[in-house]
Amino acid sequence: MTDSAHTEKAARHRRRMQRKKEVVDAAIARADQEKGLLLVLTGNGKGKSSSAFGMIARALGYGMRVGVAQFIKGRSDTGEEAFFRRHENVDWHVLGEGFTWDTQNLERDTETARQGWAIVQNMLRDPGIDLIVLDELTYPLTYRWLDVDRVLEDLKNRPSMQHVVITGRAAPDALCEVADTVTEMRDVKHAFRSGIRAQKGIDL
Repeated sequence: MTDSAHTEKAARHRRRMQRKKEVVDAAIARADQEKGLLLVLTGNGKGKSSSAFGMIARALGYGMRVGVAQFIKGRSDTGEEAFFRRHENVDWHVLGEGFTWDTQNLERDTETARQGWAIVQNMLRDPGIDLIVLDELTYPLTYRWLDVDRVLEDLKNRPSMQHVVITGRAAPDALCEVADTVTEMRDVKHAFRSGIRAQKGIDL
């Protein structure tokens, strides 16, 4: 490439970046609201809970208080729980008794979910909790163990600057409609389908 061609390429790049910066700066200027966000992480792909736990780390970096409620999952030996439970600003609740194919008891699963939601309601009323992660909440909603309208009403009435992150597959449309941000994880390929067990530090 000649010097003149290189100079022209650099100039075109600079003009593109200048135009992009103007667009980004204008969008930032328009975003003048502050509020507690409701985020939904759904889809069949891996990484929904991991993304939520990443937000916990981010919040703790700012000195925020965090509440975690894990539905469905009944185990207490995951790496994220072992790490975050040691932090004084984290209130962690394992509310499930295992996956539905393990429990095989509809009435018990329903009652467990309702007892868990009572704990969540207390967190949603506490303005001192800045971020709440409701891990795998979509399943109790999809299975109708919890009333969607009741859950949405409780979320609506939470403190104005309290953030909530909900994870799980097949998030109900009603939940996605009221959410501020919805991200769908897509499953392209997964090691488990090749016979590889869940790995510590990666999957649990």
